[in-house]
Amino acid sequence: MKFPGGFVVRHGKQAKRIFFWLVKERFAHYAFVMNALLESAEKILAQMSRAEKAQMLQWTAQDLGEAWPGIESHPGVCGGETCIARTRIPVWVLERARQLGVSEADLLRSYSALAAVDLANAWGYVRAHRAEIEQAIQDNEEA
Repeated sequence: MKFPGGFVVRHGKQAKRIFFWLVKERFAHYAFVMNALLESAEKILAQMSRAEKAQMLQWTAQDLGEAWPGIESHPGVCGGETCIARTRIPVWVLERARQLGVSEADLLRSYSALAAVDLANAWGYVRAHRAEIEQAIQDNEEA
């Protein structure tokens, strides 16, 4: 096994030990740097006005705006439909069921892979992406 700087180790056990030591050292360095950054950010925040903090929060929220916990979309899964994470249950299916009067309790009984938090995430996604979900419902009902 060849390491940075041209250092070569020919024995498997020794190579593994060195490899894991390097990984551990890199992680420790990363953790040290991140802690230093967070401490600096905390000091800077303490000196900011409420308006400046609000602006920072707004920028952060915009940056995270398309991140929905528990909701994901992958081109190769369910035709790219937005689904509950770790499942193949499209959000539009849950919303359509809700529109038809199916209770959350019935949804949780029908889809054993779902938890209440999954439904809460789905409803939040529906509120934020109403047009997308309505279009998906319409497209799938016409098919």
